[in-house]
Amino acid sequence: MNGHDFAGDFGSGSEPISSEPIPNEPILSEKEKEEESRKIRRLQIMISMVMSVIGQDPNLTVEEAAELAAGAKRAALAMFPDKEFAFDILYKPRLQRLMNERFRMQ
Repeated sequence: MNGHDFAGDFGSGSEPISSEPIPNEPILSEKEKEEESRKIRRLQIMISMVMSVIGQDPNLTVEEAAELAAGAKRAALAMFPDKEFAFDILYKPRLQRLMNERFRMQ
C-alpha cells in the first residue's frame, strides 16, 4: 500500500478498501508503514477506551464525557495532523451516538 491510507483501514482493523496510491501522497518506506500502522492501532485502542468509559462509568457527567471526546480528537489530530475530516466522518458520529444514548440527548 502506498501513501497514508488513514481512512481506509483504521476503522475496522481489516485491509484497506483500495490498495491504489492516493494522489499527492508520499510513498512510504516499510518502516514508515509499520509506524503508521502502530499509530492507527493506538488510535483504535484509545477510541475504544474512551467509548467504554463514556458508556459504562455511572458517575460520568455529560460535560466530562464531552471533554473525553474532545481530548480523543485532539490526541488523534496530534498523531495525524492532516486527518481531521477522517476523524469527523469515522469517529465523531460514533461518539455523538454514544453520548446521545448514554445521556438521552437529542
